[in-house]
Amino acid sequence: MTDRLTRVNAYTTFDLLEATAIGHGFEESAYAVLDVTVPSRNPDHVTIELELDNVDLTELPAHADRVEISADQARELAAELEAYADRVDAGAE
Repeated sequence: MTDRLTRVNAYTTFDLLEATAIGHGFEESAYAVLDVTVPSRNPDHVTIELELDNVDLTELPAHADRVEISADQARELAAELEAYADRVDAGAE
């Protein structure tokens, strides 16, 4: 990934996912980095970051999307992910 904005190391949550950026009049696919972190000192939120590899993107400039959520929101998201993962597992059986 050139012009990377998100730091990637051995602790990165997912460092190679297939992602799609959708906008008005375009849709582009690329590999992406998805990371979930908390501040190392006085953690008061969870940060979720997503960055698509911009090497093959023509419509989208290099950027990273970031959202900060509370601990309660992180737990709610985790519960939603578990529920949907269970549905995928049930559908695969």
